[in-house]
Amino acid sequence: MLEIADRLLTALDAGRTLAVGTVVRVDGSAPRTVGTSMAYDGTTVIGTVAGGCVEAAVVEVCERVLGDGRARTATYGVSDETAFSVGLTCGGRLRVHVQRVAPGDPLVERLRAAVRGEAVALASVLPADDDAPGELGSSVRGVDPGRDGDPPAGAAQLPSWLARRLDVEVAARLASGRTGTATLACDGAAGAPVDAVEVFVEVAVAPPRLVVVGAMDFSVALAAAGRLLGYRVTVCDPRPLFATAERFPGVEVVRAWPTAYLRGTALDGRTAVCVLSHDARFDTEAVALALASPAGYVGAMGSRRTHERRVAELRARGVGEDAIARLRSPIGLDVGASTPQETAVAILAEVLAVRSGASGEPLRATSGPIHRTTAEALAHA
Repeated sequence: MLEIADRLLTALDAGRTLAVGTVVRVDGSAPRTVGTSMAYDGTTVIGTVAGGCVEAAVVEVCERVLGDGRARTATYGVSDETAFSVGLTCGGRLRVHVQRVAPGDPLVERLRAAVRGEAVALASVLPADDDAPGELGSSVRGVDPGRDGDPPAGAAQLPSWLARRLDVEVAARLASGRTGTATLACDGAAGAPVDAVEVFVEVAVAPPRLVVVGAMDFSVALAAAGRLLGYRVTVCDPRPLFATAERFPGVEVVRAWPTAYLRGTALDGRTAVCVLSHDARFDTEAVALALASPAGYVGAMGSRRTHERRVAELRARGVGEDAIARLRSPIGLDVGASTPQETAVAILAEVLAVRSGASGEPLRATSGPIHRTTAEALAHA
């Protein structure tokens, strides 16, 4: 529900109680991804969970949840006898968790935090079977990093054995920025009524970063495309004539020596560093600093001859072979790009492939599900 937090708050602040349905599992192909949500207040629908495929069926579940306040799950798929009536004919299966959210629930403050851009996690204990009652209290805990979760109004606090395991899962998902389900083994914990519990953890974290070194025409196109994909973009170049807000609208422009900036900024596994400059004064050192950081992607523009020279200079600086192997150079996937805009597509396609652990090959040359599961993404991260 965090993806539509702003729209939910508009309704909640108007005094409306909502039933919120969230996709907690996707098997095979499906129109939307895990974490996609819709809400219903008895008359109005907010959002969509399947691009219009199953919304009418989800509304029926929402009406029941609004009636008795009990969270429920429902599964929709092409193999179900109701497949054509609900319209999900893409071959996949969706499991949707529906819960009631009222204006006074503690969860509302977590939604506000998400809208402010803070790191927030919401954790739900899922029933073993669709439409089964929750065995462990229920349903939603809002979790901030370093703070205990709050149960919804009227809900029982989670037992300590489950809360401890859930804290570990939440911390891992906040670190990775990945929403998804997990099965938590009880491991013989005292008082545990079941062997394992399935939980759904939805996270909202700061957008991934895209750091572009060099304020050239290719950088203008890359910065604009990065914004379109939801990256927080920084362009760094020491030349005030080129590093201007007019050339790079809507992104952070840093007029500084790139090596000094890279030493002082925080780079993490969700950061992509793209060195597009061809300035011998800082090019190689900037690449070396990026490779020494935890940045998840490091790429550098240049011809194959430039790449060979750059690698030789990196080795001369003492950069190890494992680090050099991380360098994506020449930068981008081979899509025949030549213009700045086409090159931006090629670069970001490679960034996305590296981030998700995908091959970057045409889908027709691969097999298996088109969309990677959250578990696969977490394993790669």
